[in-house]
Amino acid sequence: MAVSNQRKKILVFRELPPDQLARLQAQHDVTVANPRLAGQLPAFETSLATAEGLIGSSYPVDKALLARAPQLKVISSVSVGVDNYDLKALAARNIMLCHTPGVLTETTADTVFSLVMATSRRIVELANHVREGRWTRNIGEDLFGTDVHGKTLGILGFGRIGQALARRAALGFGMPVLYHSRRPVDLTRQAPELAGKAAHTPLDELLARADIVAAVLPLSDETRNLMGRREFGLMKPGAIFINGGRGATVQESALLEALEQGRLRAAGLDVFATEPLPLTSRLRTHPKVTALPHIGSATVETRHAMAVLATTNLLQALEGELPEAVFDLPA
Repeated sequence: MAVSNQRKKILVFRELPPDQLARLQAQHDVTVANPRLAGQLPAFETSLATAEGLIGSSYPVDKALLARAPQLKVISSVSVGVDNYDLKALAARNIMLCHTPGVLTETTADTVFSLVMATSRRIVELANHVREGRWTRNIGEDLFGTDVHGKTLGILGFGRIGQALARRAALGFGMPVLYHSRRPVDLTRQAPELAGKAAHTPLDELLARADIVAAVLPLSDETRNLMGRREFGLMKPGAIFINGGRGATVQESALLEALEQGRLRAAGLDVFATEPLPLTSRLRTHPKVTALPHIGSATVETRHAMAVLATTNLLQALEGELPEAVFDLPA
């Protein structure tokens, strides 16, 4: 990477690993101000006025915030999802948006498949059974789980993560895989190991046939509230629902209704419409729900790899180079 002598102003709005922060500080003037933390919001707002680059995640960047950043040229998000950003406003200002696809694919697929395993075999429930001292005799049928191997997995969304999930299911557990996406994937070219093992399927048919439905969808106008009362009503009685994409793709009241009426056996959720999950949410304590605190990519190795890619994206953009991972903004 060619390095210019002109130092630019960067605002880091979520903490970076020390080695990646040092990469930025070696070339540019850096302010670290996390607006979520007590006492740091004033520094964040002050730094917006001169910032040419932003790097961070999990904070809404809307039109009003962008108006306070007249010098801004690029945002590097330490995430693959971009639903926190006003894409139309960025496009109108010609501000580049970068993200971190690819480096979190396998880790996120691991997390989603762990929810498939946990809900099917009632792992958390039975671990608590032991922890709470209730294991006093061999368990009976009322605590039995269900097999994972050989069951049909329906995947909503079939990008990198969906395909990685399909590999775990089809190749590791002998699961027939159905997937729903905007268009069929050329598996022979993109994922030859899945050719003949995963089939593009209309949504309603997938819901009716799958024993386990796993959503790994991004949030968009098309996917918001996609899973509602009608869709849960189409699922096979006793099926399991998993969400490892975005919480707002699911109407949570409809999911709760399906669980409480016994139509669904269980749900495994890593994402929610409101995060952190409110203490008042019934999803937090529902006996049929395995809830995780949005840990899809939360391993030491993957979070560092995401920070490395986000830092590289930002440095490349500020040097006038094409970053490794640019998000295509709407025209």
